[in-house]
Amino acid sequence: MNPLYTDFKKSIKRLEEVLKMKKSDITRDSAIKRFELCFDLAWKSIKTYAKQEGLECVSPRSCIKMAFELKLIKYENKWLHMIADRNTSVHLYEQSSAELIYSHLPKYLKLFKKLEEEMVEKK
Repeated sequence: MNPLYTDFKKSIKRLEEVLKMKKSDITRDSAIKRFELCFDLAWKSIKTYAKQEGLECVSPRSCIKMAFELKLIKYENKWLHMIADRNTSVHLYEQSSAELIYSHLPKYLKLFKKLEEEMVEKK
């Protein structure tokens, strides 16, 4: 199994783990960092999957679009919102932004899980 995919699968479990914990500033910040890692591993896993299919994507946005075309994901707009949250989280300085992103993480976790399931099913 591809090490990148294995890391993606582990990152999903780690994000899920922190989201089950009682919310505090520490768990919120940890969850956001775990989301960032999960997101990066997701799009890079898509990139690897696409390459195995003879296709190429080179950025998070292009890989998300490719995953939609390959029917690995549905609701591309939800993923595009995720890209925006990922870009915001990298430059996060306001508590209100952190709270907003944190509130989106449970739905993002579901999207990551569904992507992982589809990648397994289609391989």
